[in-house]
Amino acid sequence: MDLKKSIRSIPDFPKPGIVFRDITTLLKDAEAFRQAVDEMAGAFADEKVDLIVGVESRGFIFGGAMAYKLGVGFVPVRKPGKLPAETVKAEYELEYGKDAIEIHRDAIQPGQKVLLVDDLLATGGT
Repeated sequence: MDLKKSIRSIPDFPKPGIVFRDITTLLKDAEAFRQAVDEMAGAFADEKVDLIVGVESRGFIFGGAMAYKLGVGFVPVRKPGKLPAETVKAEYELEYGKDAIEIHRDAIQPGQKVLLVDDLLATGGT
């Protein structure tokens, strides 16, 4: 299956000149979603990853599924103020503004091999 055909393109969203790739159409298609997770997890099957870190919010969907598939833990990275324990914060710039993310300070231990999963890598901001 060509997964690109399962992703809807929305021009001029969230602002003029940007083509947003809407993955909700892929997520609702069980076969496409399974294939996407299998392919992404399969690409890292031999990497001996200790944890998958998923960026809010759709990084949770793919990251959680990939962690399950690979048999490793999952760590959420959230918007500020959403995590209950002590956090570390990073600010970044987007195509259309600035934002920040947080992770629990104790979520990752020194030496652990981490795979970062996000649904949107337009600018590399996150």
